[in-house]
Amino acid sequence: MRKIKIEQHSGLGGLWCVGWLFTIGFLKLTFWQGVIAIIIWPYYIGDMLSSINEF
Repeated sequence: MRKIKIEQHSGLGGLWCVGWLFTIGFLKLTFWQGVIAIIIWPYYIGDMLSSINEF
């Protein structure tokens, strides 16, 4: 009989999910913007940060 060892690593998938959820909540995106943010969430963060004026 063979022993099978299964390992699970959360890795970057977990980090991506946290970033996506942060984007939806922080930027108060609508449902469809949240769906689009699944793919391009860094765009929304960059767009928000570019609108901040520095002193």
